[in-house]
Amino acid sequence: MRLALLFCATLALSAQSPAEKVIATALDDWHLAAAQVDEARYFGHLAEGAVFLGTDPKERWPKAAFQAWAHPIFQRGKAWTFKATRRAITVAKDGRSAWFDEDLATPNLGPARGTGVLSRDKDRWLIEQYSLSVPIPNALMKSVTAQIEAAGKTPK
Repeated sequence: MRLALLFCATLALSAQSPAEKVIATALDDWHLAAAQVDEARYFGHLAEGAVFLGTDPKERWPKAAFQAWAHPIFQRGKAWTFKATRRAITVAKDGRSAWFDEDLATPNLGPARGTGVLSRDKDRWLIEQYSLSVPIPNALMKSVTAQIEAAGKTPK
């Protein structure tokens, strides 16, 4: 069984293009930087004009605002831990931009999803936009929507 899993993982990795491998490594390091409470490394993965979209409808954070909000969290010595359990990456034909979606294991949110866009800046890939969400099973959508509306948190 272990051999079969290793074989499947090897096939999946070998199916990635060189650019996809570099992007996956950058995204993994970005998540790891938060888990290791390395604020400079974490925000170094974001382009200057980057935007982070959080799970709350009001959370649209340009990089500077996101960094200002997160700074006290990093200063406390504990940020957040996201680990990608599945990821799909597409690189544009010109090789200058890419987009991805990933399923995440998180201790606080439970199963989550991230999607984003990256751009290549010389030899680095930088995150231009990242959107964090919590997938809601269709069978629960009506109930969740009702709870959101009742809480008065529906975006306008």
